[in-house]
Amino acid sequence: MPPLYPKVKPNPLQKANLCSRLFFWWLNPLFKISHKRKLEEDDMYPVLPEDRSQLLGEELQGYWDQEVLRAQKDEQKPSLMKAIVKCYGKSYLVLGMLTFLEEGTRVVQPIFLGKMVSYVETYDPTDSAALHEAYGYAAGLSACVLVWAVLHHLYFYHMQRVGMRLRVAVCHMIYRKALRLSSSAMGKTSTGQIVNLLSNDVNRFDQVTMFLHYLWVGPLQAIAVTALLWMEIGMSCLAGMVVLIILLLLQSCFGMLFSSLRSKTAALTDKRIRTISEVITGIRTIKMNAWEKSFIDLITRLRKKEISKILRSSYLRGMNLATFFAVSKIMIFVTFIANELLDNLITASQVFVVVTLFEALRFSSTLYFPMAVEKVSEAVVSIRRIKNFLLLDETSQCYPQLPSDGRTIVDVQAFTAFGEKASETPTLQGLSFTVRPGELLAVIGPVGAGKSSLLRALLGELPRSQGQVHVHGRVAYVPQQPWEFPGTVKSNILFGKKYEKERYEKVIEACALKKDLQLLEEGDLTEIGDRGIPLSEGQKARVSLARAVYQDADIYLLDDPLSAVDAIVSRHLFEQCVRQALKEKITILVTHQLQYLKYASQILILKDGKMVERGTYSEFLKSRVDIFSLFEKVNEQSEPSAVPGTPTVISESLVQSLQSPRPSLKDAAPEDQESENIQVTLPLEDHLGGKVGFKTYKNYFTGGADWLVIIFLILVNIAAQVAYVLQDWWLAFWVNVQSDLYSGVLVKEDEFIVFILNWYLGVYSGLTVSTVLFGITKSLLIFYILVNSSLTLHNRMLETILRAPVLFFHRNPIGRILNRFSKDIGHMDDLLPLIFQDFIQAFLLVIGVVGMMVAAVPWTAIPVIPLGIIFFFLRRYFLETSRDVKRLECTTRSLVFSHLASSIRGLWTIRAYKAEQKFQELFDAHQDLHSEAWFLLLTTSRWLAVYLDVTCAIFVTLVAFGALILAETLDLGQVGLVLSLTLTLTGMFQWCVRQSAEIENMMVSVERGIEYTDLEKEAPWELEYRPPPFWPPNGRISFSSVNFRYNSDSPLVLRNLEEIINSGEKYGIVGRTGAGKSSLIAALFRLSEPEGDICIDDILTTYIGLHDLRKKMSVAPQEPVLFTGRMRNNLDPFNEHTDEELWNVLEEVQLKDTIEHLPGKMNTELAESGLNLSVGQRQLVCLARAILKKNQILIIDKATSNVDPSTDKLIQRKIHEKFAQCTVITITHRLSNVIDCEWILVLDSGIYREAGEPHNLMQNENSLFYKMVQQLGQAEVTALTERAK
Repeated sequence: MPPLYPKVKPNPLQKANLCSRLFFWWLNPLFKISHKRKLEEDDMYPVLPEDRSQLLGEELQGYWDQEVLRAQKDEQKPSLMKAIVKCYGKSYLVLGMLTFLEEGTRVVQPIFLGKMVSYVETYDPTDSAALHEAYGYAAGLSACVLVWAVLHHLYFYHMQRVGMRLRVAVCHMIYRKALRLSSSAMGKTSTGQIVNLLSNDVNRFDQVTMFLHYLWVGPLQAIAVTALLWMEIGMSCLAGMVVLIILLLLQSCFGMLFSSLRSKTAALTDKRIRTISEVITGIRTIKMNAWEKSFIDLITRLRKKEISKILRSSYLRGMNLATFFAVSKIMIFVTFIANELLDNLITASQVFVVVTLFEALRFSSTLYFPMAVEKVSEAVVSIRRIKNFLLLDETSQCYPQLPSDGRTIVDVQAFTAFGEKASETPTLQGLSFTVRPGELLAVIGPVGAGKSSLLRALLGELPRSQGQVHVHGRVAYVPQQPWEFPGTVKSNILFGKKYEKERYEKVIEACALKKDLQLLEEGDLTEIGDRGIPLSEGQKARVSLARAVYQDADIYLLDDPLSAVDAIVSRHLFEQCVRQALKEKITILVTHQLQYLKYASQILILKDGKMVERGTYSEFLKSRVDIFSLFEKVNEQSEPSAVPGTPTVISESLVQSLQSPRPSLKDAAPEDQESENIQVTLPLEDHLGGKVGFKTYKNYFTGGADWLVIIFLILVNIAAQVAYVLQDWWLAFWVNVQSDLYSGVLVKEDEFIVFILNWYLGVYSGLTVSTVLFGITKSLLIFYILVNSSLTLHNRMLETILRAPVLFFHRNPIGRILNRFSKDIGHMDDLLPLIFQDFIQAFLLVIGVVGMMVAAVPWTAIPVIPLGIIFFFLRRYFLETSRDVKRLECTTRSLVFSHLASSIRGLWTIRAYKAEQKFQELFDAHQDLHSEAWFLLLTTSRWLAVYLDVTCAIFVTLVAFGALILAETLDLGQVGLVLSLTLTLTGMFQWCVRQSAEIENMMVSVERGIEYTDLEKEAPWELEYRPPPFWPPNGRISFSSVNFRYNSDSPLVLRNLEEIINSGEKYGIVGRTGAGKSSLIAALFRLSEPEGDICIDDILTTYIGLHDLRKKMSVAPQEPVLFTGRMRNNLDPFNEHTDEELWNVLEEVQLKDTIEHLPGKMNTELAESGLNLSVGQRQLVCLARAILKKNQILIIDKATSNVDPSTDKLIQRKIHEKFAQCTVITITHRLSNVIDCEWILVLDSGIYREAGEPHNLMQNENSLFYKMVQQLGQAEVTALTERAK
């Protein structure tokens, strides 16, 4: 399969030579491109073959499968950690040797330094041998620094790459698992949780691999340094080491705390992302019910809890950083105090060797070691969460199989199955039937009877507890709620099959899509968004049907596809598609359209999961079983209406040729020849160009605190730095005194000397203490400010998003919005405060150190100035590229999430069509695209680091040789000070520049967040003018010259509508699918602003706030939206009603029995989007919700399309009784629902066609309504004509 994003040019790294690899020269062409223009997706280098998602995922999956088998054999729990270690352990350990070498060069540096200081100490201008030796030491020092620079970055680059490969492999496994989850497992997880695993949990791998080796390198290095110190100053070095050991132990304890906080945070994050994902999915319902405020409150509360945990771990991090800042100073202080107390004399060279040895420990033992502890403890939590996900149940798809003897058949004997393992009552019980090719089995029954469960059982999604199921043949499945993936209409229909023009056009014709496709601007190449937008429900259902027909399978499972379309289209689909195109096939049709039963080969009637009757239509007539009486007499049609957007077209034709008999399977071409890739289009979102503006930083900081606090923070930082630098300065004075004591110039017994020494030590202690205090204050303060600003920004994003018009959610796939709420917010919670703190610390340190060097030895300013300039320009050049790469990395990541969210929604369809492999390959292609950006992010930052460190190494060389040449003009304290400071500077300077670049990269997340705080808003929720509380008293609605479109550039969906709905009138709206019926409701609710005037009881809807308008109308929508949580909360989200009212309303919508049989009755927890109820039941819950609001205006928008006719009839009667005084608007495809209305409006393509009383319309043979009724079959027409009188 060719990759989804073909890249012609090879990755230059493959051909790069050793030098180019060490110094990252192979990236230079990319920097040149980026210098000229903004980087685009095509400029990125393709992924290296060994970093491909598929390869890595399958490798790790292999080890994991072995581990699961081993665990089953030994009866233990499998450990994901073991699988990871087996897969990556060896190569990772080999790389660990690099750390060892690199840290080794760090420890050797102080020895060279000491030799140089002792040369100055015993300076003798005549001794040339000593001078040459000193030059040798200087050269050794420079070489060490250079080798360290190259090794350090080589190590980090390889470590991060291992981290990336591990992350990619685990993501591949998570997605692969998601495609295999059984229905019961889906109840235990949620899209939000899987998104969180893919965004935040796997990120720990990127971080942990970098620091893991320091768990053993740190202690080893500490031992080596102790040995060297012992050789230099004896006993007193132990005092400093005790401080270090205490700190390391403390930090290990912090690590334990981190892991417990991390698992608590993760659970809260899961919950928050799940809620946000449900809000985005159900945004229409939330807007129509004016629930935005309550959902903002709910999510804000969750976020508050999450932040309180994040703040705790941030404070721990702050303490870690503060110890890193001050620890070397404390250790030096304690060591020298111990030395004084032991009355040891000490030379200048010894003092500076001690100082630089402690500095050498600084990174590995006090920064990287605690980092390693923290990251390892967090990674362990993440690995545990991922392992639990990977161990969820999978579906065991034992059938459908391919026929053994070339005969296709569906044979079910005494089949029983339980939906939930815990439930007492089986979902299906004792079913038996057989269907052979060319037969049509119609399955009917009341809502919640188990019709969809029966199809799930045939797909192998519902595990059997007893009985036999034989499904021989290839299966095509049409789900009750159609699923489209992002792509063109055509690719949705082809679904990976080869395009054959003739067959395709026949399918389009059979599925009644031809006219719809002509209405779309780009025909079947129209791009469908995340949820099938801009197609109407009826069009989506037909695309879904066309996909099935085009597959040319043997067995067709159709789950009520006819409910979503109007009577005329329904008749067409049944005649052309079910009876013609599928006449040779095994077809099992779940339906509520009873008028078609006479054409079925056999009929199966279900109730409560049991078979009530089975037989043919004629048998039923003979035995006088009146099918209609089984659920009251009704037969009708129901069809969904246009979703916002243009009337849409759907896909092509499926039929080979309607006449030719089906070739036997033996001659059929093998599958692979006619399959292709599934074409998915997920557009990359636009990303901003240029640098992150000052305004972004200002908004970020002021989001978390007032200016006063920020100014205080700046002052504390400066104070900490001054105390820190003065300490080194003071040390230089003390050294000169010590040196004189050692050489005997001064005598310790002298009172004045004792006074001076004590005074020196007193000030020194004061400086040390203030360094520690200021260090801790500034760390905690900055974390407090930045974590709070992340909270503020999140809440502002949330509020803005809920104030955005519905259109925003149609244009942006859910993955893109979730990406900002999971990944970008995660960055702001975890990484940004850390990097900011780190940068400010490093920046001030560099300023302080440079200032002090220049003050001590003024000539050091000569190399410092060009150094600063080089750094500045390197950073600027680097940022041009890295910013773009970072933005690309953010946008390519959204695709991974969108693909995941879309796949989970269409899980059953993907599995029924056996398309898992294709979707896995697509996921891998999206991952590879993200890896391209990520890999560039790693390598570009290493490119910068290497060049900075090499520049530093040159600087050290200059200073070292300069100090020797000018030895006679300098005193000891100055030489030692300058040399020890330049060594501190090497790591620090480049770290500072890199962190500043890293901040700018990370600020892209803040920028993307802020971008979501100024979206286009819909009209205000409340205006100055509030309607009176009892408004509307009558519920009279008038439309005058109303035009409506979904967005400014789309065509009109309603044209020039003039209509009056009188108060208390029962008003029906009918028309074919896509006629603009639901759009009329959208205009009434102002989901998009209509042109023209709509008045309700003489108040213009545009004169009042949206909430005032929307709260006064109840709507039961066609797409039922339920939220995770208790059944009760779904009916009455804000506890405004008593239990009694709730039970009464459930009785009115015929759900009381069903709910009473649930294990927790009203307190039963619903799965994500209510998956444990059938679609019909979900529609009824939404209808109950609308009825509870007791408004003067009730709108029923095909809210019962998936409910059986008899239940529907009961409900309609109840509503008419209960709402006798209210205005009720019914939109439907089931004509019996509107035949009792007082007035009927017929729409066609957004235009008013005709209106009148049902009786009059039925008399007029030219009326559109009359023609629609005639499609229904004779018995039905007579019944309706009777009722209309």
